[in-house]
Amino acid sequence: MTNIENFTTAAEDRIPFKSKTAYAIGMLVNNMQAAALPAMVVVLNLGLGMNPALVGLIAFIPRIIDAITDPAMGYISDNTRSRFGRRRPYIFAGAILSGLIFALMWQLYPGYSERFYFFFFLITSCLFFCAYTIYATPFIALGFEMTPDYHERTRLQGVANWTGQIAWITVPWFYAIMYSKTLFTGPVQGARVLAIAVGLFIIIGGIVPAIFSREYFGTLTKKKNRKSFIENIVEFFKGFTITFKCRPFVKLCAATFLIFNGFQLGSSFSLYVMIYYVFSGDNIKAGVLQGAFGTTTSICTLGVIPLAAWISTKIGKKKALVLTISLSLIGYALKWVGYNPNYPYLLLISCPFISFGIGSLFTLVCAMVADVCDYDELQTGQRREGMFGAIYWWMVKIGMSVAGLLTGLMLNASDFDVALGAAQSEKTLIILRIFDVGTTIITSVIAILVILTFDISESKARQIRLELEKRRGKPKI
Repeated sequence: MTNIENFTTAAEDRIPFKSKTAYAIGMLVNNMQAAALPAMVVVLNLGLGMNPALVGLIAFIPRIIDAITDPAMGYISDNTRSRFGRRRPYIFAGAILSGLIFALMWQLYPGYSERFYFFFFLITSCLFFCAYTIYATPFIALGFEMTPDYHERTRLQGVANWTGQIAWITVPWFYAIMYSKTLFTGPVQGARVLAIAVGLFIIIGGIVPAIFSREYFGTLTKKKNRKSFIENIVEFFKGFTITFKCRPFVKLCAATFLIFNGFQLGSSFSLYVMIYYVFSGDNIKAGVLQGAFGTTTSICTLGVIPLAAWISTKIGKKKALVLTISLSLIGYALKWVGYNPNYPYLLLISCPFISFGIGSLFTLVCAMVADVCDYDELQTGQRREGMFGAIYWWMVKIGMSVAGLLTGLMLNASDFDVALGAAQSEKTLIILRIFDVGTTIITSVIAILVILTFDISESKARQIRLELEKRRGKPKI
């Protein structure tokens, strides 16, 4: 491979405004689906009185289905041949299905048994995650293939994640909305109405990237002879195994698993700390603080995303990621000080620092996964964005489900009892704060150590691209 000196993005490698904007809207829909469910699921415990351990099982069990459907959808998408492309037909159908099912799954009414709520929500959750997979897996793969340029990939992810951040700004207010006495008779009714609004948004916004975004590598995939069912199964497991043998990809998965799902696990205790430690059982005040904290963090993240993308063009994606995750550790530590019953909004001082971790993570790592797809093609001769995207987000979702399961178990371990209301023990309140702050710090430190071993630099990525284009030529757009 020859050395590369000119790292300027060529005009033909830049993604058109319409296509980039459409993909960004799709990311907003993707994030809304990811954020809304865990934000609203607290209603099962605090609104319907379901045991926290059962709520944890509801969060965990559908991920077992994900373990099959995510990589299977990735394989199907990679190997689809249609006049509309490999990705866009599934994005279109998945948006409609997931929107409809999300609205349905929250149509719960008081007066039924705990067993009824558990099985109804479990079944509809499984259906929702299947539909979400049909949308999300091809959508993420689409983002990996919209440009072959090292920096344009980061710019795309920056624009998409900046737009997607709107979901993380609005979703923290869901709790306050559902508990609004002005709008609803109770949180259960609030969840029913809110879910319909979210479902409509998923449908309308989700079909936009299917219509307006382009598939850069679609012209490279020639129609193949139809394979038998057994041949497809063998090919699927072969591709699955090869993907997990790709060491740079496994490192990115591990780092994301630790950073994002450590954050999710820690944050799952934040609302409990706000309600029972900061506000002594006042749900309304806690809901407002939760909304303010989430919104402030998200607004700060809006600034972090383009900053992280810019920093990566100066020092590289790996160094930029290590820097931003290190800054987030300061924010997690400040949460301990910020949980102050006398000065509740002192908690907001942690937001700018916390935003560096979440704001940079998917912007930089997703761009790095796109580079890994080129690395993989050089090794295997195949474009497998679907499989990589599926397994990457499967790892994220598995982590989220583990976080949900552990949250219920850890709540029980802390001796938390919703029936006690504001009378939780001092020991329980301290344990909840330790779970919140300590979890994120430990997982982020380990992630930094993993990221430091990632070895696809800008120069190496560009050398790989040159070799690939020499081998198979440039696609016609």
